[in-house]
Amino acid sequence: MTVPTHPVDVLLLLADGDRVLLGLRDGTGYADGCWVLPSGKLEIGEDVVTAVVRETAEEVGIRLTVEEVRLAATVHHRSVAGQGRIGLVFAVEYEPALHGEPVNAEPHKCAQIAWFPADRLPASTYPSTAAGVAAWRDGEPLRLSGWQQHPRPASGRGPEPLV
Repeated sequence: MTVPTHPVDVLLLLADGDRVLLGLRDGTGYADGCWVLPSGKLEIGEDVVTAVVRETAEEVGIRLTVEEVRLAATVHHRSVAGQGRIGLVFAVEYEPALHGEPVNAEPHKCAQIAWFPADRLPASTYPSTAAGVAAWRDGEPLRLSGWQQHPRPASGRGPEPLV
């Protein structure tokens, strides 16, 4: 039996009213040319809340506290190459006086950052980011991305149990 190795990603959904902050990946070899939420991988020995606070500071220069970070959704994504990933999407309501102005703090990995309406993301938004934003908007705790989608029962509460 093969043991799965799913990297754990932490993603920040910084919301300013109905807008979310995205970055345009560039020069990394992964999802270049796609818009993504500020994100990164969980490091060994690091908890997920500390990770999202760290990644946010590194990528967009925003100051967060661990107390304000709230888990909004989990995205189980499968890339076109078949690699599975677990993405934990944390939402924070943007407060300029508290957080500071977002900046592109990693121009060697990101061509630009910009705000977009959460219901009208760019066509080139990376699928796991689009899934995370949609799950947050819909109030769904789990969203699959890149996997065979399971039909929802009439209740709308998720897939029917497999028997």
